[in-house]
Amino acid sequence: MSPLLLQAAAAAAGGQHFPLGALYVVATPIGNLADLTLRAIHVLSLVDAVACEDTRHSASLLQHLGLHKPLLALHQHNEREASNLVISRLAQGERVAYVSDAGTPAISDPGAVLVAQAQAAGYRVLPIPGASSAVAAMSVAGSLEASEGNGTAGFSFLGFLSNKAAARTAQLKRLATQAPAQVLFEAPHRITALCAGLAAECGSRRVTLCRELTKQFETVVTLPASELPAWLAADPHHERGEFVLVLHALPATAHEAQDDTANDGVLLALMAELPLKQAVALAATLTLAPRNSLYARALVLKQGQNDD
Repeated sequence: MSPLLLQAAAAAAGGQHFPLGALYVVATPIGNLADLTLRAIHVLSLVDAVACEDTRHSASLLQHLGLHKPLLALHQHNEREASNLVISRLAQGERVAYVSDAGTPAISDPGAVLVAQAQAAGYRVLPIPGASSAVAAMSVAGSLEASEGNGTAGFSFLGFLSNKAAARTAQLKRLATQAPAQVLFEAPHRITALCAGLAAECGSRRVTLCRELTKQFETVVTLPASELPAWLAADPHHERGEFVLVLHALPATAHEAQDDTANDGVLLALMAELPLKQAVALAATLTLAPRNSLYARALVLKQGQNDD
């Protein structure tokens, strides 16, 4: 790559302070190299070492940029041990970047353990934002929150569901009752099973399927969940590549028709042990129900307890 690009990156981002002894979590492209930001390029040129999910993949990226950096393998099988090596470099005042194979690290990719350990050790962790397949998919889904109607008010990111059929079916049954939009990831060898499950559990609920986002054969389609298996079967190429799926928000009528007492048991149990806001936050994580509706229901339950 031309040195002019590195100069342009330095000119665009070099005015910012990049402290020593800090971890930089750098988002990389999910398919299209042009999506790498100038700030990311500048940080990669600046750091003393790059920790990465796959050294071969990251070596290719750095080579394309004309950069040569020590590479530290840090993936799902060695993250805790490798994090100690990164922290030892931070202790020496080095800047270290962490990159996953594609997209933003620590979101359905390694990195969360490293970030937590670096923060616990007292080192700064700085995000260098960029490509995210989950956000990219939501931006083209056009899914409106049931009670809003003015842009996407919220969504839940679930990543990959279980690879075990029974557990995945149970997850899908829960998803089918949740009002907000849900973002799922899936691999090519499992996409047929996921789409069959969505068709069985979600029926007419709309799904936006994104295949190979930002790449040459990028595909984005929106259709009822019941039609997903037929769409996959229509062309062998439809099952190839990496997938992001957005299960659209429930229509307002369906949202309003839901039983707002369905999660009372969870709320009451948590409210008995935790402050109200913490109880609601944990209930939202456990039930996938909208936090606002859980909070409103929690207030009703609390008032009922006070009246007693």
